[in-house]
Amino acid sequence: MLLGNAALDNNTFFVELAHNQYRKQHQAPELTYSDELCSTAQKWADHLLSIRSLGHSDTQNGENVFYSSSSVKKTPRGKEAVDSWYSEIKDYNFSSPGFQSSTGHFTQVVWKSSTELGVGLATDGNTVFVVGQYKPAGNMNSAGYFEKNVLPKTE
Repeated sequence: MLLGNAALDNNTFFVELAHNQYRKQHQAPELTYSDELCSTAQKWADHLLSIRSLGHSDTQNGENVFYSSSSVKKTPRGKEAVDSWYSEIKDYNFSSPGFQSSTGHFTQVVWKSSTELGVGLATDGNTVFVVGQYKPAGNMNSAGYFEKNVLPKTE
């Protein structure tokens, strides 16, 4: 089951808002909504729901994926995905910046050089997949990139 346009638009709004609230705390500029990224993120979210498995696409963009399942039907909340991704901050070492698989979602959310966001959400009522795609991609592991793009909280 795909969400109706109003529900999807509402989720997209709250996902973008949550990203930008977190990014502000890390001195990163607001992300802008990208129709192109939303289209590819939605296609990937639909695909993940169809195969009932979590994984990354072959995009050159940055990408975060989220999965949640419940035995009880519930209204999907895209913000839940952003909160989950951001919660990895607890494992990030700002004194020794760099990529770690356990913090990659967090670092992509606040990556300062990323400027565009697209969101896809697919659900059957019990299972939800959320895909966030970012341009340009974050988590670039070249020298100095993490120091410049993943800044400590200021608020």
